[in-house]
Amino acid sequence: MIAFLIKRLFHAFLVMFVISVISFAIQDNLGDPIQQMVGQSVPESEREALREELGLNDPFLVQYVRFAKNAMHFDFGYSYFYNQPTTEVILRHLPATLELVAATTLLIVLLSVPIGVYSAIRPRALLARFFMGVSTVGISIPVFLTAIVLIQIFAIGVTFTPFPSETGWGSWLNDLISTDGGMPAYGRGHELTHVFGTWYTNFAGWDSLIYLVLPAVSLASIMLPLFIRLIRAEMLEVLQSEYVKFAKAKGIGMRRIYFLHALKNTMLPVITVGGVQIGTLVAYTILTETVFQWPGMGLMFLDAIERSDIPLIVTYLMVVGLIFVITNTLVDLIYGLVNPTVKLTGKPA
Repeated sequence: MIAFLIKRLFHAFLVMFVISVISFAIQDNLGDPIQQMVGQSVPESEREALREELGLNDPFLVQYVRFAKNAMHFDFGYSYFYNQPTTEVILRHLPATLELVAATTLLIVLLSVPIGVYSAIRPRALLARFFMGVSTVGISIPVFLTAIVLIQIFAIGVTFTPFPSETGWGSWLNDLISTDGGMPAYGRGHELTHVFGTWYTNFAGWDSLIYLVLPAVSLASIMLPLFIRLIRAEMLEVLQSEYVKFAKAKGIGMRRIYFLHALKNTMLPVITVGGVQIGTLVAYTILTETVFQWPGMGLMFLDAIERSDIPLIVTYLMVVGLIFVITNTLVDLIYGLVNPTVKLTGKPA
């Protein structure tokens, strides 16, 4: 285990180094930050003096070495727009993104596992076919379109009258398929509970939790169909294995076979994909946070690009890279808990 952790730490350092180099390599193509910091009336001499003060005229290698030395002390520089350390800006927006990803992950787990298992156990059932059809459509719909539809239906409301309102049943059906809206679809709300530092949570009460519903459902629509189909496919394969047939021959109950023996072995490849995809959710929050104006890191990142806030952009990329590294490491550790025969060091038992 110790050798594995040392190896993963080395890989993490290598990944962070590559991310930092790439981030610095593209910074010249992100625009001129001086133009965003000063007005049009500022003379060119003052602009040049400010560029010299910020070290923007230094060669790329000099700028990168300076950044790397400071980064070793968790100092990633100052945001040009906020005039604050970029770590403070990131930490102020990080809780919103992490809570959105946590709510989305919870939705995916609670829905994909039972639906995937049911679709594998009853593959010919009408409900299972319905789930597979919906998942196929869900994979094809982009997240921003899902978000817009959810806002229209549940926040704004829809009045749909395909049936004649003169009849009692027609009026009842029209009311059934119409929605009044009213759900919040903008920001995090004002009833947030302070946890510590800059962390304000939406999970403390319904008045703030309801703001998470539409963004979380919208973001879950990306990964939920994938996990449903993956769990179904893996479960079908496991149910055809020899040890499941042997368990049936011994007279073990089908519920025990499904949810103890089969499901446990199904989850190994699901964990593999899940670890990567949950890390990917952090990147997907950019679109979701933009549509719902959710004040997380994704919305902050887009604003930083518009303002050419290079230190903040680089810090964001470093933080997202770190989240990926931590997620993948945790996935490898979970392997050992789900299946003790998996050797983390890669050495034979």
